Amino acid sequence: MDRNSIHKETEATYTPFHRDGKTFLQIDTYGTQDREIPGKKSQSFQLDEIGAKILFDILKREFRF
Repeated sequence: MDRNSIHKETEATYTPFHRDGKTFLQIDTYGTQDREIPGKKSQSFQLDEIGAKILFDILKREFRF
């Protein structure tokens, strides 16, 4: 991205679940208090084991975990 900016802090929840013998992690974010509908679910994304591993590797590399 050419123009990165720091976003406002917002609420998020996560839910692990199982489907067809696989584990998934769903992360939901919610609108900030100054949005038209405060607290409404804004975005969801799901990770399977492969996606989680990729994200974990990125976090280890970028934050030196």
